[in-house]
Amino acid sequence: MNKNIIYEDDNIIVVQKPAGIATQTARTGQQDMVSELKNYLAGKPGQPGKDQKKKEPYLGVVHRLDQPVSGLLVFAKTKEAAAKLSRQITQGQMQKYYYAVVLGKPDEEEGRLEHFLYKDGRTNQSLVVKEDFPDAKKAILEYRLIKCLHAFFDLPGEDMVFAKPPEVSLLEIKLITGRHHQIRVQLSGEGMPILGDGKYGSERSKLLSREAGCKSTALCAYKLSLVHPMSKKKMEFEIQPEEEIFLPFFSKGI
Repeated sequence: MNKNIIYEDDNIIVVQKPAGIATQTARTGQQDMVSELKNYLAGKPGQPGKDQKKKEPYLGVVHRLDQPVSGLLVFAKTKEAAAKLSRQITQGQMQKYYYAVVLGKPDEEEGRLEHFLYKDGRTNQSLVVKEDFPDAKKAILEYRLIKCLHAFFDLPGEDMVFAKPPEVSLLEIKLITGRHHQIRVQLSGEGMPILGDGKYGSERSKLLSREAGCKSTALCAYKLSLVHPMSKKKMEFEIQPEEEIFLPFFSKGI
């Protein structure tokens, strides 16, 4: 767990969540970030010894990432810090930026997407719906095209789905609202499904993902900006995606 910790003090802990690990889960035996961090905190010097009564460390979940998504998460180590960080999210003071590798290319290099989404609890999927759909919630994000490449791997010669090497784009996403599966749903709804996304991908993006060996959703929360809940200092954290699908964009410079 130590290698995943980006920053830690007495009030907050910022970590890099790998793709495939849940933020938090109730499933027995399944690895998740909350359990791993609590084990880490319980084992730190100054915690009760084995003969003393053990108290589970406090860890406040402030926001989450989907299990197949990688990137930065901040957790609170005190209830006061958790309340203040949660307030920042509600008031739009905490800024979250993502990189996404998508099939296709946006018509405009920069833009703002607004949809109404409905979460279907039975399937754990979100759908783009009309504004007057029952329980629909407005979802907003801003995007910027970083780079567009033609498919950077060989497609099977007998495959006729792609008449020519498809365009694959790296987008930067600024999340304005925080809806269930929001980025994945909105980009798919605009005809730019994220590679590796088995839930919201198209037939073409799923084929391309298989050929590219992309096994997890190519979405990374790469930058996080917040105000420290106690010191009031503005803090910004940034990482580079580790998944191979991102490498062609970064190895050639962006």
